Amino acid sequence: MNPNKALWEKGDFTRIAETMRESGTALVAKLGISKGLNVLDLGCGDGTTAIPGAKLGATVLGVDIASNLVEAGNIRAKAEGLTNCSFREGDATDLHELEDGSFDMVVSIFGAMFAPKPFDVAREMVRVTRPGGRIVMGNWIPGDPTLVAQILKTSAAYTPPPPEGFISPMLWGVEDHVTERFGSAGVAKENISFSKDTFTFNAPYTASELVNMFKNYYGPTMNAFEAAEKNGKSLDLQHELEALFNSQNQSTTGNTTSIPATFLRVTVIR
Repeated sequence: MNPNKALWEKGDFTRIAETMRESGTALVAKLGISKGLNVLDLGCGDGTTAIPGAKLGATVLGVDIASNLVEAGNIRAKAEGLTNCSFREGDATDLHELEDGSFDMVVSIFGAMFAPKPFDVAREMVRVTRPGGRIVMGNWIPGDPTLVAQILKTSAAYTPPPPEGFISPMLWGVEDHVTERFGSAGVAKENISFSKDTFTFNAPYTASELVNMFKNYYGPTMNAFEAAEKNGKSLDLQHELEALFNSQNQSTTGNTTSIPATFLRVTVIR
């Protein structure tokens, strides 16, 4: 099996996505999505940004490599009564089933950044966007002190080194790498812009319980715990993540969690 597909089908990312709904809706509201637009949401999960986009009137296609998330997205769209939102399985490195220039906007929030072959990903996003259309990516930033970058950094310390040739998904959070990748797909540097933005994880339970959600349902963290267990270090990892989550929890209400995480918002004009 494709290892990227295996990673994202391993857990149940919908459990994490439930903590991201409010920020997903808020982000989509800032993107200028409106009725009549054709939007591709790439690496869409179960629709954290695809469904809010459809609610604004756009026709939205969500594409994700994980079949369980595609199924969950279609269930959510049906439950919301959204006939203008559908989900299908696909690989961000090869969108051969989608025609050139068929979307007014391509959105990928913490999705396509995790696909291998980043130059292929950039090329495919540019290819399926119409001339004058926009690509918007949300990418976690390496070394950033906020939650997700620190989860991934901590987890990496407990896992074996990646295979030779592995390209870190976090490089999508470095402006020079983003510019190089879209440049190789024919986009001029002046058509690429960057801003820092915030996504907040909100949960109606404690920060320690949110750690357990990542431990049990988020593929990269699941892998880290499996590796730590083999080395007798799973408790160390648990304690390290609990300290991280609790230190960053900004909720003022007991037994709830609100943790902001900084990301790089990339806007590309085709």
